[in-house]
Amino acid sequence: MLTPEELATIEAFMAKTENIDEYKRALAVLTLEDGSPLNRTGLSVKHVQRIRRSFRSIGTEAFKDKRHNNAPVLLSKSQRDEVAIMLTTTTPNDHGYSSSPFWSTRILATVLKRRYGVLYASRTSYYVLFRESKFSFHLPGKQYEKADPQAVAEWKDEQQERLKEAFSDPDTVILCEDEMVLTQATTTQKVWIPKGTTPAVIETNGTRMNRSIYGFLNLKTGKEHAFATERQTMHETAAILLAIRKIYPREKILLIWDGAGWHRGSVAQEAIREHHIEAVHFPPYSPQLNPQEHVWKQGRSAVTHNRFIPKIEPVTKELVDYLNTTTFPYSLLDFKEQVRV
Repeated sequence: MLTPEELATIEAFMAKTENIDEYKRALAVLTLEDGSPLNRTGLSVKHVQRIRRSFRSIGTEAFKDKRHNNAPVLLSKSQRDEVAIMLTTTTPNDHGYSSSPFWSTRILATVLKRRYGVLYASRTSYYVLFRESKFSFHLPGKQYEKADPQAVAEWKDEQQERLKEAFSDPDTVILCEDEMVLTQATTTQKVWIPKGTTPAVIETNGTRMNRSIYGFLNLKTGKEHAFATERQTMHETAAILLAIRKIYPREKILLIWDGAGWHRGSVAQEAIREHHIEAVHFPPYSPQLNPQEHVWKQGRSAVTHNRFIPKIEPVTKELVDYLNTTTFPYSLLDFKEQVRV
């Protein structure tokens, strides 16, 4: 592992160099160091390991190209700075792409050719420009059509002070709740497999059974409380609220959940009053605010993806056991105490 001083030296070198290949070599070493895939650097693991060893011996000279008659740099440092400003302050919509609100390598290549007359031979060079601009390659989020951004913003403002107060009170437990439905349907996610092969995961053709799971994430500890049920009803909700109160018999409970009918039903509301629970509803159509959504995603990835589920009960138990024995370091509005994972 590189020392903090060595990492700072590499970052300083990257900020100064105007040679794109030197930048890519330095970037590859940092990428290897933080454990990220190297596929977008265009360099192999062994090559980057050699560069890192060389860096520890001779410093930043290890990043410089030893070959003579190198081709001139396509974009200067000042031009790359302009590109960074363009990427962070404009969208493709501002450059004639009315149907593309997000940047891609193809769009960036077209815009740079139009503006600077520059066309890189490799996509890696465009990845470097995105990385310089502090972009990462990931899926955009989703928002429901009926979501109200103003209502979400107002809710955040209203809850900031309440959450601050709750976090500062050692006798208050903050729980974020949600439900999921586990079915026998086969779900998949990307995995590393040999090139040219596509192994199949069996999918059931029969009647699909399902189970509901209630999940409560303790924001202060990262502890999850998951309960499997046949369905989601106000009666099931009331029974589970009783179980939660037994887990926290003396603490104040601040419960944050959505406005589902089985939360607002009379039996559930009576349980809230009986067990002295303070309930706050997320704004409508805003699941992205609820950290419990991340718990579901992690649980599915660990237990149910890429798997044939012939019987629902054993997998339900396995998922609930995983959730109840795993610590989840997710936050709400950036409020999160130190969680050990």
